Amino acid sequence: MRQDMEGGAAVEFGYRLTAADFREALWARARRSSAGRVQTFLAPLISLVAVVATLVFTGTRLTVGIITLVLGAAVISWGVVRRTRAMAHGMADFMEPYGQTRMVADDHGAVLTGEQASSTVEWTVFKEYLETPRIFVLLGNDRAVAFAVLPKRGARDGADVERLRAILDRNLKRR
Repeated sequence: MRQDMEGGAAVEFGYRLTAADFREALWARARRSSAGRVQTFLAPLISLVAVVATLVFTGTRLTVGIITLVLGAAVISWGVVRRTRAMAHGMADFMEPYGQTRMVADDHGAVLTGEQASSTVEWTVFKEYLETPRIFVLLGNDRAVAFAVLPKRGARDGADVERLRAILDRNLKRR
């Protein structure tokens, strides 16, 4: 692998992606990106507005309206959580052919080598990244499908996490 621009060696991680990694990434994206907020909260918001409009236009008593609204919000929230879990499991299933993955990153991009599949991605595919205590999440622009999860547990030590963060900071906008 090439040397990064500051003369250091490329950083290497080894991991197997899980549904929990994707679930954490989806929630982080939902909180910190406009596309994530729209995807996660637009349908529930529209549903609650529809419930309120129905209650107002049908002349429902206030107590029945409040109970209906609370129950509606609970059901809609449960649906968002279920949908996020289902998406995370679908993503994990899609990545299963990679199995145990070796990721080597430098200032040009990352090479991922799995048990049955491999890929090379340049940083230009992504616009920005965000970080949680356990993972890095790489995001394309708001309309792009580009999305990658890099678990910190794949680093050999804390210095590798710092080196990857430095590479990401030089090549992507931190959100």
